[in-house]
Amino acid sequence: MVLATGVLLALSALFLFPLVWMVDTSIKPITETMRIPPTWIPSHWLWSDYPQAFTYGSKSLGYIPFLVYGRNTLVLCILTVAGTVISNALVAYGFSRIDWRGRDKVFAVVLGTMMVPFPVLMVPMYGLFRNMGWIGTFRPLWVPAWFAGAFNIFLLRQFFRTIPFELSEAARIDGCSHWQIFRLIIAPLARPALAVVALFQFLATWNDFLGPLIYLLNQKTFTLSLGLQVFQSQNGGTPWNLLMAASTIVIAPIIILFFFTQRQFIEGIAITGLKG
Repeated sequence: MVLATGVLLALSALFLFPLVWMVDTSIKPITETMRIPPTWIPSHWLWSDYPQAFTYGSKSLGYIPFLVYGRNTLVLCILTVAGTVISNALVAYGFSRIDWRGRDKVFAVVLGTMMVPFPVLMVPMYGLFRNMGWIGTFRPLWVPAWFAGAFNIFLLRQFFRTIPFELSEAARIDGCSHWQIFRLIIAPLARPALAVVALFQFLATWNDFLGPLIYLLNQKTFTLSLGLQVFQSQNGGTPWNLLMAASTIVIAPIIILFFFTQRQFIEGIAITGLKG
């Protein structure tokens, strides 16, 4: 027991090290960020790095609008989470609660799409969006979320199949349509699984770097992850203290979100895992 506790504490410290280093660097003077051997306690605590990270600018690129980046990221998160939850829940309902010819074969094809790596799709998708005139806009980043994905369909389908079919049959006898059964019975009962899908999508969108890098052209449309990269390339050198302050600000909403939703998040994963 003592050995297991010690191992867990050591692993926790190992995983916490990058976070501690980031916060520690964010409050150091720039001259102490790269000092060898490193100093963990700053000579004086420089909390002013945080407001400076918001107002930082350069001669080449000008002011870095982090608040604008944050607004863009939040808008994308809302659109993608809404699209992912709604589209995947509807498709999963069709695969799990409606008996139609060829359903299992089509579902197998859908699962097969999970085997296709994203780099294979990246070029044709870029060509498609370019022909549609969407490059430089947010549409390539949120519109695909409204077309269900294989992983989330599989996750929700497995959960929907655990809900007693007698509930649907009773509702059908009372005259409910499939839409009413989905909206009034299945969706409320599947709230933990839907919450897991929503949280996964929120984290993926918030941390997404490749998508904005490919599709966004104007600095005013950049997201937070892309903004950090621009911040890093300023002036031919990196102001590590300000970059770490900006990084801390970027990940703070994720940490807060996790602490407020960890119970539902863990319960949702446990339920979908056990019943899947």
